[in-house]
Amino acid sequence: MRILFVHNEYARPSGEEHAVRSLADLVAKHGHRVDWFVRSSAEIRSVAERWLAFCSGVYSFRAKRKMLKTLRLARPHLVQAQNLYPLLSPSVLRACRESSVPVVMRCPNYRLFCPNGLHLSHGEVCERCLDGKEYWCLLRNCERDYCKSLGYALRNSFARISKNILDCVNIFMVLSEFQKKRFIAGGVDPEKIEILPNMSPEMNGGLSGDNPGHFITFVGRASPEKGIEQFVEAARLLPDLPFAVAGATDRMPQLAANGPKNIQWLGFLAGHSLTELYDRSRILVVPSICFEGFPNSITQAMARARPVIASRIGGVPEIVTDGTTGLLVKAGDVQDMVARIDELYHNPDRCRKMGDAGRVKAEAQYSAEVVYRRLMEIYSKAMGHAV
Repeated sequence: MRILFVHNEYARPSGEEHAVRSLADLVAKHGHRVDWFVRSSAEIRSVAERWLAFCSGVYSFRAKRKMLKTLRLARPHLVQAQNLYPLLSPSVLRACRESSVPVVMRCPNYRLFCPNGLHLSHGEVCERCLDGKEYWCLLRNCERDYCKSLGYALRNSFARISKNILDCVNIFMVLSEFQKKRFIAGGVDPEKIEILPNMSPEMNGGLSGDNPGHFITFVGRASPEKGIEQFVEAARLLPDLPFAVAGATDRMPQLAANGPKNIQWLGFLAGHSLTELYDRSRILVVPSICFEGFPNSITQAMARARPVIASRIGGVPEIVTDGTTGLLVKAGDVQDMVARIDELYHNPDRCRKMGDAGRVKAEAQYSAEVVYRRLMEIYSKAMGHAV
């Protein structure tokens, strides 16, 4: 099978890039041909380029022309799309429809219905933009930049009105049952929605009797929606316990500068360095305050047999089995988080049991072979139901 992956990369490394590259590597490993149609937001450097990105996010005739050419040359059986903004736009999906190439769109967030994709505005869950009310993104200045908020609102409104996404995608691939219900409520045909969870890495090593781990760890970008401020406050309230943060902090540099001394700020980690951190950790904390889809860090921790303390929000409760593979806390409730961290950290035997249970679940539900079989079922359905 020939598969064309379409993605607008973010300016900074993110879980989305990791996930889409992992899927491409997975299908290539099984003998399928993989081609790419990629742009990167890192290309946007000048004021003029920002203005062009503002316009291309609504509809890019240039991207559509390039997409049509790529489809003619690569002749894919199927296109898998992910992020389209701001340099590609839904115009590339229109090109696929005109070329009769089926499209599977992986949706790790809620951008179809919420301009910023998070259902989060100024630190609070927000659903004002549902039902065609994208203007709320501008009225509330959700991006704290009126030009960006306007651009987000315009591109979502145009995509909804033109149906350049809904009419041109065969299958919307979401990450959890929670997301599927949200997409159905947003007006997407249930028959066009399929669930594919994130894939866990290979299971080597993990928690053992002589390696209970040390750190209470946060993995991900330091940004408000990820609950990093709550994590830092928890560390401040537990000064005798060791905390670690693995992720870029350039969006919130004041956190590292003013954080408590019991936090080690490790910066962005990947590959062996990240795996090594999980092995040095006793607990992973995922304190998100937004509707998470399927955080990569959870399956990574489970693969290394580490228990997870996470917010009871979005699709997370489907991944972390409360009391079995970890503990769930109320999103944004620092005191609840502190109590659960303190409780679990001082019980290494329970950490070990939860870690082992998490590893069993990851292997049974999120392994590469399980995900690959499910992905092929979704691809087959997409190719059998061309729009």
